[in-house]
Amino acid sequence: MLSVKENHPVEFSTELLNKFAEVASRYPEGKQKSALLPVLHLVQAEYGWLSTDAMDKVAQFLHIEPIEVYEVATFYTMYFLRPQGKYNLEICRTGPCCLVGAERIMQHIENTLGIKEGEVTSDGLFSWRGVECLAACGYGPVLQIGPDYTFYENLTEQSVAQLIETLKNKAQTEA
Repeated sequence: MLSVKENHPVEFSTELLNKFAEVASRYPEGKQKSALLPVLHLVQAEYGWLSTDAMDKVAQFLHIEPIEVYEVATFYTMYFLRPQGKYNLEICRTGPCCLVGAERIMQHIENTLGIKEGEVTSDGLFSWRGVECLAACGYGPVLQIGPDYTFYENLTEQSVAQLIETLKNKAQTEA
């Protein structure tokens, strides 16, 4: 839920503002609101999520009301309204995946990472959530990892444990 109490002040860089301007220039004068989705993607790519302050500044840039930005950001599940881990595991939770073990996989992730759905690990590496259909019903259970949306199929508790270890090791080598 969007909460003004969870506000984090942001200042958009000149480079980011230039990207906004380039995106907005694709649309006719007076139709800047059409740039809202791609501009929100740019903000999320830069900050990892959309704070209230960031959304307010997007509204200001596009000459629209803040509520118009909130409506879009809260409607689409691809936008995060609170901080996420570096690796955001999204597990399909619809019927076909649940029939082949998605709920067991989500419980395993919760136990392994020590966080509930929507939380972030203390090291900032992981968050997870159940999502609607990932369009791989014949290969379930499945998950994708943002921000690159790498896709993993036919998950088992062992393959998920190995994936988490691989991501931890990757993060250590990048540090």
